[in-house]
Amino acid sequence: MDINFLAVLVASLVPMAIGFIWYNPKVLGTAWQKETGLTDEKIKGANMALIFGVSFILSFLLAFFMQPMVIHQFHIMSSFYDYQEQIKDVTTTEGALYKQVMDLVGMGHRTFGHGMLHGVMSGFFVATPMIATNALFERKSFKLIAINCGYWIISMGIMGGIVCGWV
Repeated sequence: MDINFLAVLVASLVPMAIGFIWYNPKVLGTAWQKETGLTDEKIKGANMALIFGVSFILSFLLAFFMQPMVIHQFHIMSSFYDYQEQIKDVTTTEGALYKQVMDLVGMGHRTFGHGMLHGVMSGFFVATPMIATNALFERKSFKLIAINCGYWIISMGIMGGIVCGWV
């Protein structure tokens, strides 16, 4: 299973694009700012180049790892991990079995919608527990937890759709 670096790169931009909308003062930005206790002065005093640069690198790592979470064919390949050289040769037992499985599965479930489903599920069942746990110990409000979790659920859904559907 080859990695589609272009899809990963495009998916890496999704959290930034969604963030520009989600955290805009006309959407949820004012509520987020109030719940975090950030002032306009604190926000303006930040090193935005560093913040966006590191955020993009972290988004790239997330998009890269989204592939095995949303593309079933990665799991099939991992089942044959010990036989990587043999599966290239269809005359071997492993190669013939791998070819037979991949012929049956093909590109099934490689759609934007299917990837989005798994991305949203990852947002709910991976990102939300981590964000909420940290926020609870930091004594953050439920409103802030909901704002941040909603952002990641939507972002991961779109990211999953891109990396899965971009064949």
